[in-house]
Amino acid sequence: MNKQIFVINGSGGVGKDTFVEMVGRFAPVMNYSAIDKVKELARQIGWKGGKSERDRKFLSDLKRLTIDYCDMPFRDLSEKVQAFRADGEHEFLFLHVREPEEIRKCVDAFGARTVLVTRDSVKPIVSNDSDSRVADYSYHYVIRNDGTLYDLKKTAERWVSLQK
Repeated sequence: MNKQIFVINGSGGVGKDTFVEMVGRFAPVMNYSAIDKVKELARQIGWKGGKSERDRKFLSDLKRLTIDYCDMPFRDLSEKVQAFRADGEHEFLFLHVREPEEIRKCVDAFGARTVLVTRDSVKPIVSNDSDSRVADYSYHYVIRNDGTLYDLKKTAERWVSLQK
């Protein structure tokens, strides 16, 4: 089995998870976000799971603190990568990472390739450091999600065939 790791990014609401779901129709995938463990911490201190600009800034700031203190998000991703490499089921691992320097860590440490999903009708989020720098990286692949779900499915099918 040809196991491959991808860092996926894009501004909120562009269809990253939908793209991963569509890829999953053509190859077995795992999907994990660098913010998941940060969200666990945030819930412990009162975050209610919101997605407002204030919530997004809070999560971005908390993630930055955990990066600076102990590199928690990257260590968490490293554990997911180990589990992915050890399992015999999944072919693609998608790691959701926003910040260019964190993306670079994944490319360097895991041999990951990068995917940016865009959608012209979705304005970039600029209210926090993590979201505002999504475009500040040179990605291997850019998926333009400007059509229908059927169009995205066909894009995912072509993309998977290029990876095999």
